[in-house]
Amino acid sequence: MSEIRRYPFVRHLRADASSHVLFFRRGRLRAGGRGLAFWFSPLSASIAEIPVDHREQAFLFHGRSADFQDVTAQGLLTFRVEDPEALAACMDFTIDLATGLHLRTPLEKLAGLLSQLAQGHAWDYIAGSPLRQILAEGQGEIRRRIADGLAADQPLCTMGIAVVSVAVQSVKPTPDLERALEAPARERIQQDADEAAFARRAMAVEKERAIQENELTNRIELARQSEQLIAQEGQNQRREAGEKAEALRIAADGEAARRRVHGQAEADNLRAVEGTRVEVERERLAAFRDLPPPVLLALAAQELAGKLDHIDIEHLNLTPDLLGSMVTSLVGAATHRLDRGEEPA
Repeated sequence: MSEIRRYPFVRHLRADASSHVLFFRRGRLRAGGRGLAFWFSPLSASIAEIPVDHREQAFLFHGRSADFQDVTAQGLLTFRVEDPEALAACMDFTIDLATGLHLRTPLEKLAGLLSQLAQGHAWDYIAGSPLRQILAEGQGEIRRRIADGLAADQPLCTMGIAVVSVAVQSVKPTPDLERALEAPARERIQQDADEAAFARRAMAVEKERAIQENELTNRIELARQSEQLIAQEGQNQRREAGEKAEALRIAADGEAARRRVHGQAEADNLRAVEGTRVEVERERLAAFRDLPPPVLLALAAQELAGKLDHIDIEHLNLTPDLLGSMVTSLVGAATHRLDRGEEPA
């Protein structure tokens, strides 16, 4: 919007750099260009201001597809004015010389014209295509058709309007139809999610089974090792017991051998002693063998007399016959010794 300052009898206009100003005085074009600043008399001047920057126009329109379904397309149209004088000749861009505002609404009319043209090109595509095709490729196809149609539109070229870009943001059916169309895809997605959940559960079960098998294998291996350990310990104990028994046997054999040697020595010693005694007794008996009976009897009495202190008198029974015969024998023996010239015993 241009800035107009009022002074007595004259006024001053200063336009923005994005605005193209056309200054008419007395019906003739006196000045034209972007960002002008000049003095003018409001009584004889007429000024038109055309914006030449990029303008954006949103559009939203409805259409019916080839299969009789309602479709809504929403987008954004960007345009600019390439020939301000040609556009000013087609539309009234005159401004109020007191406020600098347009007396009419040329920009709204221009936006409405572009929206109607874009809607017509979009309708041609929507009306001839089924709904699924529109939803699948509608955004790109509608954008292309609107851009090509506006670029080839002769009235727009005559007016000096150039379309910079066209963007289609969404192409949607009615909410009920959209939910109905989304249901199969939603079901497939849900099925995929269920399959993923089932696969995850199956994998978890498989892993759990593998873990249990691994634990069972470990337990079997531990049991086998425990069995080997028990067998080895039993074998070691048996070996230790055998070694102890062998040691005890060896000790017993040694002790038996020692005792046998000792016994043999004692037996030999006893045999030698007894042999000596026997030999002495034999020699003694041999000495007594040639003695007469009375002498033997006298010796026996002498031996008995030497052991009287060890004999119990109460249990000793001597008969007269025994004493008589013994006395007779002793006397005879003494006489015999005297006859031989020996002293009596």
